[in-house]
Amino acid sequence: MTAIAVPFSGAPRVNLMPRSEIARRERDSLVRLWVWIVLGAIIVAALIIAAAFAFKFFADQRLVAEQARTNALLTEIASLSEVSQALATESELTDFRSDAMATDLAWTPVIAKISSILPSDTTITGVDFTVGGAPQGDDPTAEQGVVGTVTFDSATPIDIVPLIRALRGVDGVFYADGQSVTSSQVSAGQYSYLLDVEFDQSVYSNQYAAEEGGE
Repeated sequence: MTAIAVPFSGAPRVNLMPRSEIARRERDSLVRLWVWIVLGAIIVAALIIAAAFAFKFFADQRLVAEQARTNALLTEIASLSEVSQALATESELTDFRSDAMATDLAWTPVIAKISSILPSDTTITGVDFTVGGAPQGDDPTAEQGVVGTVTFDSATPIDIVPLIRALRGVDGVFYADGQSVTSSQVSAGQYSYLLDVEFDQSVYSNQYAAEEGGE
């Protein structure tokens, strides 16, 4: 029987290191690994803590800045309190004026309306008007505005009936009563006439009326 030779690629080696030494080296390697792991964890924790402190620092700085801005705004608002009170007082006075002057009469247009129907040789000698109530609705022609009498003189007698009809057709005239019209000769060649007339609220000036959408 022929023996088969085992081939060798190099010089034979024998591990003569004791088993205990191998175990010790393995333990040392494991300890070093854990030491690095612990150090890495400490470094990561330190970085996280530093980042948290930095974030808190910048947040505190922003908070201080916002508090300073808030205090500045409060100071500015306090300095404007007198202006706000003045504006509130102005608004109250404006509302009061609007209520008080709601029946303010536009005299010139009223006299012009009456004069427009009188003959050219007449002269208005007296006006006695009383204003009505404050406007209550949106239609000024629906409510009585001015009630009174008008006195005028003429050098010649006047047919008062057509004159009253013409007055009733004047824009803004609410009513004209011909029964209270009188005619009398007060002097030679001089006649005096008295008319009762009522106007609607379109003759109010509305000069002090509160604007829609105003304060």
